[in-house]
Amino acid sequence: MPSLKQLRYLVALDDHRSFRRAAEACHVTQPTLSAQLKELELKLGGGLVERSRHHVIVTPLGRQICERARRVLREVDEIAALAQMAQRPLQSTIRIGVVQTLGSYMLPLIVPDLHDSHPALKLYMREGLADYLLRGLGDGALDLLFLPLPVQGAGMATMPLFREPIAVVMPHDHPFAACDAVAPDQLRGETILSLEPGHRLYEQVRRLCDEYGAELSRDYEGTSLDTLRQMVAMGMGLSLMPALYVKSEVAHQDIVVARPFRGTPPARTVGMVWRQGTARQDEFRELAALIRTILKDRAPEIVVLG
Repeated sequence: MPSLKQLRYLVALDDHRSFRRAAEACHVTQPTLSAQLKELELKLGGGLVERSRHHVIVTPLGRQICERARRVLREVDEIAALAQMAQRPLQSTIRIGVVQTLGSYMLPLIVPDLHDSHPALKLYMREGLADYLLRGLGDGALDLLFLPLPVQGAGMATMPLFREPIAVVMPHDHPFAACDAVAPDQLRGETILSLEPGHRLYEQVRRLCDEYGAELSRDYEGTSLDTLRQMVAMGMGLSLMPALYVKSEVAHQDIVVARPFRGTPPARTVGMVWRQGTARQDEFRELAALIRTILKDRAPEIVVLG
């Protein structure tokens, strides 16, 4: 039978498509990883990897075995997590995925207090688009996600954390800058800059533009909120941005300004996502309670839920 170590090496090779990078990810030498994979192929009686000087290809058989290996390794990790959590909840490593429109603006608010109260807790963080992170969660590469809700997909448990208002961001010399707030109907005919498709925020901004009669720019789309902010500063249009980004990157600027919506503002709900039935669900609920307490003190701009 293959060993768990060999299955981990095969999955790492499938992830990285490079013996060198896979070995680095597994913290072993490249010859060690290569030798173990050759032994695995001998045990299973089939070729799992096509090797050449320029590339590595996992064969169809190798991909099928990788798919099952991921499930096996995920269950083994769950066993270890269950035993560790029973002894010391929130005292180990949590592999977190977070969307780019949230990570750099929420995490600095919560990490210092979490480290003070739980110094043994380690948060390994990976940023990416929501679909990519959800695949990582399903594969077992990640334990927990911070995402805008709702999330589609079987086998996922969610817990809302807060509602984050959306504000209008504009050049400092735009007529709306003289207003205390912007009414939705004032956006009719205005050009709105947004992130490129694939971001959850893009979909929300697209719907708001349809609702308010604004023109969503198709010619200029940002790869990040910082890119959008620079384009807004150049007078290329307005943008709709979430409150924590505004707090972090706009509130102290003088080239762009943010104004709230008049009345009830549009908002996104941000929450935690994990695999349904994971051994760590009680630990994640405890973490959610800690995060809510921190954000109530640190971020009055949002509405903490629960």
